[in-house]
Amino acid sequence: MDKKILKWLYDVKVSIDEINSYFIDEKMDFFEYRKNLMRKRAVERNLEIIGEAINRILKSDHSNTLKITDATAIVGLRNQVIHTYDNISDETIWAILTNHLPKLKIEINTLLEVT
Repeated sequence: MDKKILKWLYDVKVSIDEINSYFIDEKMDFFEYRKNLMRKRAVERNLEIIGEAINRILKSDHSNTLKITDATAIVGLRNQVIHTYDNISDETIWAILTNHLPKLKIEINTLLEVT
């Protein structure tokens, strides 16, 4: 696998692991998440990194060889967090954390195992 692609996949993995680390000492509770501004901003920053890394993969010459479910939606979320930051709901981010991030983690780990 191309070294740049591998680096971007690792960037996604590290960001997912960082997000998960924010919830190690307490259960994932939406209302607690909503009250913690620092945690919310840290999660959003990692989602930006994930989206940017996926965007770079999609724009690479090797994008056809990698299958990442909802890749364009991930990039779209990144754009939304960056450009329409004042229109991002806590509920949207929470749904991504609880429903989509675990699936993305599995996909990324599988892609990294193949290399």
